[in-house]
Amino acid sequence: MDQQIQKSYEDAKTLYAQHGIDVDQALDKLAQIKISLHCWQGDDVRGFLFRDAELSGGIAVTGSYPGRAATPDQLRDDLEKALSLIPGKHKVNLHAIYADTEEKVDLDELEPRHFQRWVDWAKDQGLGLDFNPTYFSHPKAADGFTLSHADEEIRQFWIRHGKASRRIAEHFGRELGQPCVTNSWVPDGYKDTPVDRLSPRQRLRDSLDEIFSEEIDPLYNIDAVESKLFGLGSESYVVGSHEFYMGYALSRGKSVCLDAGHFHPTEVISNKLTSILMFSEHLLLHVSRPVRWDSDHVVTMDDELLEIARELVRGDLLPRTSIGLDFFDGSINHIAAWVIGTRNTIKALLRAMLEPVDELKRIELAGDFTSRLALTEEFKSYPFGAVWDYYCASQGVPVREQWLHEVKRYEEQVLSARYSLVQNS
Repeated sequence: MDQQIQKSYEDAKTLYAQHGIDVDQALDKLAQIKISLHCWQGDDVRGFLFRDAELSGGIAVTGSYPGRAATPDQLRDDLEKALSLIPGKHKVNLHAIYADTEEKVDLDELEPRHFQRWVDWAKDQGLGLDFNPTYFSHPKAADGFTLSHADEEIRQFWIRHGKASRRIAEHFGRELGQPCVTNSWVPDGYKDTPVDRLSPRQRLRDSLDEIFSEEIDPLYNIDAVESKLFGLGSESYVVGSHEFYMGYALSRGKSVCLDAGHFHPTEVISNKLTSILMFSEHLLLHVSRPVRWDSDHVVTMDDELLEIARELVRGDLLPRTSIGLDFFDGSINHIAAWVIGTRNTIKALLRAMLEPVDELKRIELAGDFTSRLALTEEFKSYPFGAVWDYYCASQGVPVREQWLHEVKRYEEQVLSARYSLVQNS
């Protein structure tokens, strides 16, 4: 290891130790945290089952940066490159449309064997897998309704897909020896104000009940449900609101998924974590960066990301929380987007771990709010960067912006050739 990195780390340890912070212990804890990288950043949410299908369900990807993955093998290669630049061992989050199969199969016919190449790859890489049913970009979702559809035949199609997805997820968990988090989100809703808000929610409740009626071993699969405030094409009414899913999850023993972009612009999910985990055993986070709406920008080290990390660390909530990423930016290098977002998420957790939480809690309880403010502000300039550099070096990944050189080299050697092949075909 570089001597300057080592020396800066030792100096930082001494500073943090003055406040009772064991930096080595913090890094050991950080290394155990698995971030779930979303596969759909690598190909702009196109998937492989229906390559010609247009995005629907209020999902939009902007930009046309060259070299996006067009095959499962290309996507796995790109994920490998990204993961080689990120410290720690993590997970990959798949949507159902990313099945790797030559068979012509519809969503309600998917089986574990259609994802076996993903499982074999994950085993080889030492990764876990998470899963999502795909309730969009399909003819039976063209009118904006799926599990709450008034047409019973269409609704049953999506119920079968939900059941199939849980079986696939259980297979992932068994094969990889760690739980697969299966997250259900549907785009259902109306563009303009509806007359009947109740009936679609009753149908959604009944559909979810039917999907979850099949017993799946919780050792291998964790079910989560995800809300949304509004979407493109469902601006006035979303069936699966936060209140609906929070009530559903808590009454059915399921996990709530909080997506950072799925709430009103004045709301933040960091303020919801402790409330939900008082009543739920497990929480799923989709970490994203909304800009004016649910635009799923690449995660940066902004205030809300830090507050999410602080809440998880200060409340000792990390063991009960799964952290996944959810952004899709087609305007920049797809691999760089993964690396930036994931490294920032891990950095934020490290910063939170390097705060004197016990000391701050004692000060707060004593009513010394002056010292609380002073210390929290001073710690913003403590040398966490030296600890981060050491952590990256010790994990065998590039320090600071050195990772960008690797991405640029990969772009020149792989992505440019891939783009040229597409242009010439």
